Amino acid sequence: MKHTICFGEVLVDLLSNKLSQNSNEHEAFTKFAGGAPANVSVAIAKLGGNAYFAGMLSTDSFGDFLHNALKEQGVKTDFMRFTNQAKTALAFVSLDNDGDRTFEFYRDNTADLHFSNDDFSREWFEQCDIFHICSNTLTDKNIRNTTAYGVKFAKQNNSIVSFDINLRLNLWPSDANPREHILPLLKDCSIIKASKEELEYLAGEQSSDEFIAQTLNNGCELFVVTDAGNPMHWYTKNAKQTLHPKKVTMVDATAAGDAFVGGLLYQLGLQNLTPSSFSELCNTPEILTTIFEFASLCGAHAASYKGAFNSLPNQKSLHDFRSEL
Repeated sequence: MKHTICFGEVLVDLLSNKLSQNSNEHEAFTKFAGGAPANVSVAIAKLGGNAYFAGMLSTDSFGDFLHNALKEQGVKTDFMRFTNQAKTALAFVSLDNDGDRTFEFYRDNTADLHFSNDDFSREWFEQCDIFHICSNTLTDKNIRNTTAYGVKFAKQNNSIVSFDINLRLNLWPSDANPREHILPLLKDCSIIKASKEELEYLAGEQSSDEFIAQTLNNGCELFVVTDAGNPMHWYTKNAKQTLHPKKVTMVDATAAGDAFVGGLLYQLGLQNLTPSSFSELCNTPEILTTIFEFASLCGAHAASYKGAFNSLPNQKSLHDFRSEL
């Protein structure tokens, strides 16, 4: 069975117990494993897929916690690297009354930024059908260059590259222009997922439709646009499709997008894809509709529970969740 490699950051989410920042209640933080690509790897593994996480972990106690958390969820950690030269990244996460999040990141020279070109191995890609990244590994020059190297390495070995934009502007240096680092990678990515807001940011002065059409003409084959619980759209070179997600009461949006992406990549992984067969799949709208219905349900499941890893569905919990809707 082929596998998916999720590359990037795994960090500790410290989730506040306060539902409103105007509250006078004592604030405490609970430790959860998180990080967008790590969440996606767990989502795939919990659903029964073959997921590897590739990234750099610190040998500190938080790093041990994260390593164990990934293994406990069924993610293969053979491609992880370790350093004693940097600490684990932290994210303090606060929720408002609607379950929406704000982040405070502690990620200066942290372990996840120390992964280098030499840490990749060609053997990783011999049975890899999908290589998945996010934009958080573009915020620093060294890890940005490593990400671009990994993408090219994956493509050379016939892996499909998936890119969830997952833009966190407060992770970028104040003088940085994220667009100029994100846009050059898009031509090498077969799957691109962006929120409505991320799409508008990347499009700049172009209309969203013009930007998507240009991106598809430059090499992307499947462009996905989500908008929380509102209708989502996906685009191929020949079609545009729309899906209305199931309505749920949002408890915590922390990993909802990652659950959606994990569900999507899990379903694609079942196809044992090659670049040519993926192109054929993108011209089969009825199959894509079924895949996106599954992915959307995964996202709704995650939004209905607190935390990251623990909110991601397995097959049984997803079946039960669907039955209750």
